[in-house]
Amino acid sequence: MTTQENNSAVEAEFTEEVTEEAAQISLNDLATVINIIDVVSKRGVFEGGELESVGIVRNRLAAFVKASMPPAPEVDEESDSTEPEAS
Repeated sequence: MTTQENNSAVEAEFTEEVTEEAAQISLNDLATVINIIDVVSKRGVFEGGELESVGIVRNRLAAFVKASMPPAPEVDEESDSTEPEAS
């Protein structure tokens, strides 16, 4: 089997798997992609000319995740006091 045939077979398998499952991406998936980009860029996987494109996509994903996250619940400072209540 040639490399091209092998790549086609792998691509066909992947396509079947994706179509069998409902195509869904969660915010956690996107956050994981951001972390992967951060790790591989620190390891020097990308060449200099690629860094701008990768950085733009990474920043867009990060902005989307941040904007899509539900707001953090506000903490009531009075009830979180570490001092015991007077009896």
